[in-house]
Amino acid sequence: MDLDDQMRRYFGATDLAAVPQGALAAGIEHMRVDLGLTRDRPRRFALWTLLYMLDAAPDLDVAFADAADRDAARTLMALTERHLPDDD
Repeated sequence: MDLDDQMRRYFGATDLAAVPQGALAAGIEHMRVDLGLTRDRPRRFALWTLLYMLDAAPDLDVAFADAADRDAARTLMALTERHLPDDD
């Protein structure tokens, strides 16, 4: 799954700064619906990851029935938190 393709699919652009707020909210909602409908584990994980990066992901127990997927998501969360720049 290519990130640029997903950005174009859900937001019509690859630069989120260029996406109007209403279109951003609509794209996020579309992603959440797709997350709920898809049964393909890699696609679900990719959708959840993008939603997480947009601060719109559902809780892990809602998004993933499989414990291994929840663990992978926790690992991703920990890795991204360690690499965020300081606000100071």
